[in-house]
Amino acid sequence: MGIFDYHRLCREGKIEVVPTKPVKSVEDLSVSYTPGVGSVAEKIKENNELVYDYTAKGNLVAVITNGTAVLGLGDAGVFASKPVMEGKAVLFKIFADIDVFDIEINEKSPERLAEIISSISPTFGGINLEDIKAPECFVVEKELKKKVEIPVMHDDQWGTATVILAGLYNALYIAGKDLNRVKIVINGAGSSALATAKLLKEVGAQNIFILDSKGLLSREREDLNEFKREFAVDMPVCTLDKVIEDADVFIGLSVGNTLKKKHLLKMSKNPIVFALANPIPEIYPDLAEKIRKDGILATGRSDFKNQINNVLSFPYIFRGALDVRAKDINFHMLKAAAEKIAEIARKKVLDYLKDIYHEEFSFGKDYIIPKPFDRRLLLEVPVAVAEIAVKTGVSQREIDVDTYRKNLKTRLERINKIFPYCSL
Repeated sequence: MGIFDYHRLCREGKIEVVPTKPVKSVEDLSVSYTPGVGSVAEKIKENNELVYDYTAKGNLVAVITNGTAVLGLGDAGVFASKPVMEGKAVLFKIFADIDVFDIEINEKSPERLAEIISSISPTFGGINLEDIKAPECFVVEKELKKKVEIPVMHDDQWGTATVILAGLYNALYIAGKDLNRVKIVINGAGSSALATAKLLKEVGAQNIFILDSKGLLSREREDLNEFKREFAVDMPVCTLDKVIEDADVFIGLSVGNTLKKKHLLKMSKNPIVFALANPIPEIYPDLAEKIRKDGILATGRSDFKNQINNVLSFPYIFRGALDVRAKDINFHMLKAAAEKIAEIARKKVLDYLKDIYHEEFSFGKDYIIPKPFDRRLLLEVPVAVAEIAVKTGVSQREIDVDTYRKNLKTRLERINKIFPYCSL
């Protein structure tokens, strides 16, 4: 089946809404809607928190975009963004058993967009912002977090940053380097790059140098917006050719073919290169490997080893946040998710994963990050996120960890019945 047939045939699109309770009789219908549902509405009126007990709110996430930064297409518009948002809904469901309404809003003003999203937020247990261009995405998220008390995350920023951190934890471990001491160069200053820098800074990285299309983010520059200015350094404005000298880590979140042989040769021993531009990375790993055999390499592509893919993070961060009714997703929760993702990659590879990917692999420089179909992500990452949410005071309910693990196992069993591509 071709790409267009996949999206169009049998039934248009990739998602549908189905009832979760039986509606097989007149009695069922009267309980499901009128007159029976009136009693439920009255009870919720008396205590709004009961909406989590009697409706789907607690397992429902809004995936919201305005279509201004669609999968490398840029400002493609809300209609072009819809198949992408439907795809995101599929990922939430098959990886974390989270239901999604995809919502495309034709509004480019970040303040107005935040206001619109806030007004519909009572429907949802969480909000996943998607494909909103920088710097407007920063404003939307910031304003929205002020207005609502449900978890909000711009996945292009924090989902990506979390997986980069997870991969970097393991790459640094293999390279024998300390996050607090390494020199990190980030090429690109868009939403994912600045979020990655912020998360790295939160977990202890000291030496971060970011470049945009005009060069290093230097305090000498007068053209930096408030978001870039936060990462400006006391160095003259210069290019990648200078900044890359003795760098331990290169994180590319920019455009293809920008990291050259001369740059790689200037990096320190055991260089870590995450070339994440898609579909053309900053440097292809097979080329980089020929230049620096001591390098640890990753891309954003599925056809190379070590794919940095945000599907490893966002379903499970939201799963954990939803399950403790978190009011926010904070840095502690992202760090906990990254640590657990990294830990899973160090464990014994399950046999079914080798069957799915048709290869043998184990923890090392060619396998620093779990595969997306590793079901331990669902069983372990949400627990780490939920526990930290409780400890940091953003949750609205406690959890019993043993009971929660059993609940996640039940969700996994449900997923495997519907999408039986693998099981533990």
